[in-house]
Amino acid sequence: MKISPAKENILKRVRNALSQSVQLPFPNSEGNSSVFVKEHDGLEMKFAEEFARLQGKFIFCTSKNELLDNLAALVESKDWKDIHCQTPSLMEQFQLKQFPFMNKGDMHTAEAAITDCEMLVARTGTMVLSAAQASGRALPVYTPVHIVIAYTHQLVFDLKDAIARLKEKYHGDLPSSISFASGPSRTADIEKTLVVGIHGPREVYVFLLDE
Repeated sequence: MKISPAKENILKRVRNALSQSVQLPFPNSEGNSSVFVKEHDGLEMKFAEEFARLQGKFIFCTSKNELLDNLAALVESKDWKDIHCQTPSLMEQFQLKQFPFMNKGDMHTAEAAITDCEMLVARTGTMVLSAAQASGRALPVYTPVHIVIAYTHQLVFDLKDAIARLKEKYHGDLPSSISFASGPSRTADIEKTLVVGIHGPREVYVFLLDE
């Protein structure tokens, strides 16, 4: 196949360009700082604002007792009879076994699930979950309601900060699955109509404990 002079000229210029290294025009601008401005002094406020914007329910708690009182009030208002939790640290720290609605069945029959999380991203109102958590991959998306118990030290500003902290926590050996969930599951694929809870929980609650 004969190559035209014009195409040969273009290929020659490409070959010459590839053979010569070129420095980045702005070497100090790539990944060294966030392009987003921290508009809020408190990450709690920023997360609550963004999470609520995405139809998430946010409950700030100043103590363990307050968290448990809020949890009990929520369960009573919703008339839930079976909530599943398979995170030993949460079961032990908050003594969740004392509640009659805890782990009466399994996750296939539960009305809600309680899990922990890796981090909360304030700028986007996002929960960071991973396969390394005791709750596993299925529980946070299987039940119709997902309740997350998190701590203020888990708040980060941006996704970049979350990934950096995950690398530090797991010493570079990241979990096999990391997911970013922002509020309830939703889709608008069907006739451009927003449907909530189509691929996961229809309601998501975050109980944030101030340490």
